[in-house]
Amino acid sequence: MLIVMRMGATDEQVRGVLARLKEFDLEGHLSPGKERVVIGAVGVIGDPDIRTQMSRMSGVDEVIAISRPYKLTGREFQKEDTVIDVGGVRIGDGSMVVMAGPCSIENEEHMVTTARAVAASGAQILRGGAFKPRTSPYAFRGLGEEGLQHLAAAREATGLPVITEVMDARDVELVARYADILQIGTRNMQNFMLLDEVGLARKPVMLKRGLSSTIDEWLLAAEYIMAKGNRDVILCERGIRTFETATRNTLDLSAVPVVKRLSHLPIVSDPAHGTGHWYLVEPMARASMAVGADGLMVEVHPNPDHALSDGPQSLTLENFDSLMRSLERVGEAVGHPLAPPPQLAAAAVAD
Repeated sequence: MLIVMRMGATDEQVRGVLARLKEFDLEGHLSPGKERVVIGAVGVIGDPDIRTQMSRMSGVDEVIAISRPYKLTGREFQKEDTVIDVGGVRIGDGSMVVMAGPCSIENEEHMVTTARAVAASGAQILRGGAFKPRTSPYAFRGLGEEGLQHLAAAREATGLPVITEVMDARDVELVARYADILQIGTRNMQNFMLLDEVGLARKPVMLKRGLSSTIDEWLLAAEYIMAKGNRDVILCERGIRTFETATRNTLDLSAVPVVKRLSHLPIVSDPAHGTGHWYLVEPMARASMAVGADGLMVEVHPNPDHALSDGPQSLTLENFDSLMRSLERVGEAVGHPLAPPPQLAAAAVAD
């Protein structure tokens, strides 16, 4: 249920509506728009007369029933696109942000070298895995906190904000001390205890689509995070599991415009995990830009043949630079430019 306040409704009237919702055991979530405030009521509506009662309250313009299972992530709750600022980098503002770096952090020298290279090529956010979910328990599973320290050193060396995955609710506080964005991987999309915990962390969260998840299930997973008060949620299409074996997964680029129609949240594309082959990353990255993705996740490694994880889908430093030059041309053609590096973005805001 959405409660649309009248233009010019007072803070006291808004507080009155929130208090009344609480009496019905409903949680009210504010979405301040440019002209008026919208309040999303979340919870089990037991009394069918609630809508009538709420519509009669002072300052209320109308009460709208929401038919979709997700409330806070939907366009009904918020018409304007959500724009998330991470260290001066704006995700969802109409430009494309590139998050680049190795799948796994191997040592500090490797991390800093890669970070400096992707920064020089124009990446806006640095990625790197300290905790790695692997299909085999015998594969390299990350360096843990040591890896987070190397990631922090790379941020210090380049000025790029960093994103890294958190796998366990018990690690959220630790990872949040180092990361600018918390990543929830595909295998944890419906780990509801973890979603609740990152919802309380007050750090931007990137939620990857599950291997076989529908878009509705994906948006409902994001709803868990938002229901805990965290509005800075980024969605990531990283390929779904289908019958096709020529690629690692099937990158569902149709999900980008579908999500943009259904939700106000920014959406990023991950062509590396979506295809599993480095030579498919550039064409699928260009296609992601053309369909309106707000960002890309790209795996980059100085020597992919010796990478401890996901080498076959990682770009070399030279191939990544070539990709960025290609995206510049595509962005000009489709009116969807690359975002500026964080230093330039911060300077533009200061001016």
